[in-house]
Amino acid sequence: MDRIRIVGGNPLHGTIPISGAKNAALPLMIAGLLTPETLILDNVPRLADVAQLQRILGNHGVDIMAVGKRPGDGQYQGQTLQISAANIIDTTAPYELVSRMRASFWVIAPLLARMHEARVSLPGGCAIGTRPVDLLIMALEKLGASIDIDAGYVVAKAPGGLRGGRIDFPKVTVGGTHVAVMAAALAKGTTVITNAACEPEITDLADCLNKMGARISGAGTPRIEIEGVNALHGARHTVLPDRIEAGTYAIATAMTGGDVHLAGARPELLQSALDVLTEAGAEISSNAEGIRVVRNGHGIRPVQVATAPFPGFPTDLQAQLMALMVRAQGASEITETIFENRFMHVQELARFGARISLDGETARIEGISTLRGAPVMATDLRASVSLVIAGLAAEGETMINRVYHLDRGFERLEDKLKACGATIERIRE
Repeated sequence: MDRIRIVGGNPLHGTIPISGAKNAALPLMIAGLLTPETLILDNVPRLADVAQLQRILGNHGVDIMAVGKRPGDGQYQGQTLQISAANIIDTTAPYELVSRMRASFWVIAPLLARMHEARVSLPGGCAIGTRPVDLLIMALEKLGASIDIDAGYVVAKAPGGLRGGRIDFPKVTVGGTHVAVMAAALAKGTTVITNAACEPEITDLADCLNKMGARISGAGTPRIEIEGVNALHGARHTVLPDRIEAGTYAIATAMTGGDVHLAGARPELLQSALDVLTEAGAEISSNAEGIRVVRNGHGIRPVQVATAPFPGFPTDLQAQLMALMVRAQGASEITETIFENRFMHVQELARFGARISLDGETARIEGISTLRGAPVMATDLRASVSLVIAGLAAEGETMINRVYHLDRGFERLEDKLKACGATIERIRE
């Protein structure tokens, strides 16, 4: 199992190219199941989760070709995938594949919409609370599917095809919205989704589906309307830049001090996080090429933040912000409102000397001036990168174990940081 070794204390200076968004690429790849024609996706990140989803789609009979490098491609150019689901030969997504990644459960929507049946294992993935799929199942039932749970599998059937309906989500769910939009694209009649998730990745999926011939309006707002069509065709779509990766490197720059340009990042995708960083003492500016983050000389100011659905502060940046606040000049509070059990990084940050106390879903962080490197262990994808951020600013050596979590969501993290002056290396074992 690989480990990452960091010697802290170097400010970051330079350019970090931002990869395509994992949280957009996964549903876009799954959307390839909706058409027998070829869907071409550009700027797909090279991540463990993407490779795993390729295996899952391959199991259904989908052919996926990764296009080779072209003249003029940059060092971190995203890959181009050609996804062809001309013949779906299997509508079962087995436990041994789905259990490793939650998003793979979403194949249930296009399989049901196009093949009128699906048998998909209940999911696994990051160990963040329960994250139930009940709202996803509810959405499919509202579109006329009959659903049973059998031996750990969700068995869904819609013999005459799905029918448009009204889906009122009792709480905002990104996965539920993805599933509802994909299923409704091929349903007969009109579907209205209320209390829909507004995340940019939802908008990206809807944009791609519309290029494929879907009729979706309102994506990015709480009310989405979908006029079902008989069939979808092929299209070409570029995955939007990863706002969580951009926010992570912005926080890392604020943590270490320095001056970093996040190439390709789009500020409107993470404005709430940039506002919090400005409050914490970083200088943020942006132009057509990306976002620039600077912190020279000023200390880190404490903040009070609660996570919220988009456009609020993202839960996927909560652990990273907590690492930053460990070095703030005063006391900070961070409240997690999206996921339960998402403070597993607290005990690992404490190994650097952090002073963090928990009260329900709120963490109180008493800032300290100096962190000391330590051996630590990654527990989930976002928590693991908070340990990298702490290590970059800590005195001495930090060794991060279980870095396979990082590889699920960050493309060549150590290379990108090393290019900006960090002392960081992967130790392969």
